[in-house]
Amino acid sequence: MNDIIKNIEAAQMKQSVPEFRVGDTVKVSAKIKEGNRERIQVFEGTVIKRQGGSNRETFTVRKLSNGVGVEKTWPLHSPFVEDITVVRRGKARRAKLFYLRGRIGKAAKVKEIVK
Repeated sequence: MNDIIKNIEAAQMKQSVPEFRVGDTVKVSAKIKEGNRERIQVFEGTVIKRQGGSNRETFTVRKLSNGVGVEKTWPLHSPFVEDITVVRRGKARRAKLFYLRGRIGKAAKVKEIVK
């Protein structure tokens, strides 16, 4: 029974997933259905958490929009997530950046990794 579930999950996974970590600033292109039309909407923000594994893995992106914090969570292998582009790499020393929720403006930034 366990092998059957693993085969189904393996079939649902995407072939290529970009490498990004917590603290990175990413652009997520997501498909949005409006009636019978379908369009792509871009959401740019900082990755504050990644959790789960296999085809159940999700990630949460946070951005400030007009002074209000907005967070969205997507399944990594969802067909509605068209593309994930890494804008800049961030230096994070922890796995979950929930402390960013209490910060505003420049204090809510994550240091950039310079290579």
